[in-house]
Amino acid sequence: MESFDDIYLDLSKQSGKCRLAESGLGWKPSGGNTFTLDKADMISGQWSRAARGYELKVIARNAGVVQLDGFRQDDFDTIQKCFKVWYGVEMAQREHALQGWNWGKSEMGRNEFAFSVRNKPAFEIPYTEISNTNLAGKNEVAVEFSLPADGEETGTNGHLGGARSKGRKMGGAVDQLTEMRFYIPGTETRKSKKKDDAGSGSDADEPAAADQEQNAATVFYETLMDKAEIGEVAGDTFATFLDILHLTPRGRFDCDLYEKSFRLRGKTYDYKVPYDHAKRFFLLPKPDDMHTLLCIGLDPPLRQGQTRYPFIVMQFKREEEVNIELNMTDSDLQEKYNGKLQPRYEAPLFQVIAKIFHGLTGKKIFQPSPLFISHHGQSGVKCSIKANEGHLYCLDRAFLFVPKPATYISFENVAMVVMSRVGGAVSASRTFDIAVSLKSGGGDHNFSNINREEQQPLEDLFKAKNIPFRNEMDLDSGMLAAGMLDNPDLASSDEEIVQNAERGSADEDDESVDEDFQGGDESDVAEEFDSDAGSSGGDSDAEMEDASDGEGKDTAAMVERPKKKAKVSK
Repeated sequence: MESFDDIYLDLSKQSGKCRLAESGLGWKPSGGNTFTLDKADMISGQWSRAARGYELKVIARNAGVVQLDGFRQDDFDTIQKCFKVWYGVEMAQREHALQGWNWGKSEMGRNEFAFSVRNKPAFEIPYTEISNTNLAGKNEVAVEFSLPADGEETGTNGHLGGARSKGRKMGGAVDQLTEMRFYIPGTETRKSKKKDDAGSGSDADEPAAADQEQNAATVFYETLMDKAEIGEVAGDTFATFLDILHLTPRGRFDCDLYEKSFRLRGKTYDYKVPYDHAKRFFLLPKPDDMHTLLCIGLDPPLRQGQTRYPFIVMQFKREEEVNIELNMTDSDLQEKYNGKLQPRYEAPLFQVIAKIFHGLTGKKIFQPSPLFISHHGQSGVKCSIKANEGHLYCLDRAFLFVPKPATYISFENVAMVVMSRVGGAVSASRTFDIAVSLKSGGGDHNFSNINREEQQPLEDLFKAKNIPFRNEMDLDSGMLAAGMLDNPDLASSDEEIVQNAERGSADEDDESVDEDFQGGDESDVAEEFDSDAGSSGGDSDAEMEDASDGEGKDTAAMVERPKKKAKVSK
């Protein structure tokens, strides 16, 4: 037996002791579980310079890629002899490309993807670390890496220092690479053999389809999808729904439901979402009486470049029905899902997909609270967050604004709700705003342009849920009324302004001037609309000057003079 100290397994944060025996390889950290690899599982070995010294990389049949880092240069001869004598595996010594070039050749092996520069590997990525890939452009492919569900989940039993499960190797570092993009120009000739094996419907009497010129980026993307087991190769689909409209992320996607995940397939982007990442499901009737929204809360969120989507928002027509049969056996329906799923569904589409999600995940589907009914008898209230229009729903324990930006606010985190009017003419305002302040300095969420008729239903909900709220609209109205009573001139002038704004030019002059205008054979109409308005209104101008001389000290008349000019210029 050969023993080596201070060895790190798969980028682990803590070191352990590595032992080579005739039966196989073992690694044990201090206070963690032991990792073992049988000699029958080993395929090949590589020795190269790494971050903490020298690295031993073992390609295994079942375990995939096993990385042991921290060896000394003098250990190579001993390890090479052990692998050759005990395991019958040749140890290859490889040097990495250190030029720093970003142009090279991609090689897809059995267990990992390698990028080589001048026939030397620049880096290798195990397929288990790849969570998704997308065609980001005509010649560009985006590769997304697996994120650990918890930053501390780096051990065999969830503790620091242990060997990690699939897709958790890079989670041991302080900083983690989350996405990489490859530019792949040109075309490649690819045989369509795999297409025929997949049963895509191509006939055997088409020899011309054996060799096809395809975009190199597309070939790279499809090959990586197969190697990393993304999509259909991850298992048989239980159900597929085509061309579903998504408000977030925007577009139409085909939805494939698998045993442990679901996949959204669009023209440009594909998303693979494990059911463990789906934390909440919401079924929300849209206030237009035509559509229903299905919202899925995700943690971690979907990523599209620098954009994150914590919610998936699907929109369905209420009258659209579907007849679907699940691709599952009766024994699986009873044993795995305890009868939560039915072998066949025939109902509106939004109900069917919600029930299937509920059966596959076992998570509750939340709906709006029955305590809130808007003025128009709906479950949602139309409002805006900044320039984005949407609907605010009141659930049993939270507020939810959809579709963009989807905002979830739990009632437990609400410190105060303030209702205030929109700035401007206060008495003519038909909408109001809501500012939701969060506890512990969590910031504010502002919802604007809410219909004035929804004030009372919202207040009733706040009282029923014991949510602290303050209505500043009544306070503003009271202060304005008090100010008018203290200053009669201000009150009369404000009344005149509001009245003129409502009636146009009907009250611009006093009664004596109106009588003179009525005596002149529709001269008021001719003055405003006729082409010879200047000649027909000559006498009226003199009479108006006399009227203004008699009441020049009146405050209302002084306020009205600019209104006359504004009207004529209009």
